[in-house]
Amino acid sequence: MIRGEKVILREKRLSDASNDYAWRCDPELARLDGAVALKMPFSEFMPNYADELYYPSPIRRRFAIDNLKGEHIGNCMYYDIDERRKQAELGILIGDRKYWDKGYGTDAVITMVNYIFESTPLQRIHLSTLDWNIRAQKSFSKCGFTPRGYLNRDGNRFLIMEIWNHLEQAEEATPSSQPGKAKRAE
Repeated sequence: MIRGEKVILREKRLSDASNDYAWRCDPELARLDGAVALKMPFSEFMPNYADELYYPSPIRRRFAIDNLKGEHIGNCMYYDIDERRKQAELGILIGDRKYWDKGYGTDAVITMVNYIFESTPLQRIHLSTLDWNIRAQKSFSKCGFTPRGYLNRDGNRFLIMEIWNHLEQAEEATPSSQPGKAKRAE
């Protein structure tokens, strides 16, 4: 478990499947991800879900996002892990709408980024968000991500954002100016 100020990141469980299925079938959540809502029945979804848990990919780490009471409210992951280039892509979903616009997503991203930089050799984390999703862009900016360009994919335009780890510099910096850590709001 990885504890943030508002969230706990934990390994995914089979019991998360019903939430994950509901969120993947939700058209609004799919639209925010530039994807199509899942149409398959739960009976077909479940075996694939179980396989991903039991046989995880070496280039992907998936986590559930729980609130501090232990309620599953979303998911985050880092994937396309490239150890040679020391980078990975980050993805996040707050599926439970009760937790939107309350800082849970920002805290999950900060917690995940700090975990990655402190426990892996990765030096760069990047993400993509739809160019019209200003709410997500503001959240990622609060975490220390900076815009780096655009990507067109499947008829959507995505803003690419990134954050770099500078731990060597951070160790020499004052605690209030650590460039290697994702930022927490003051």
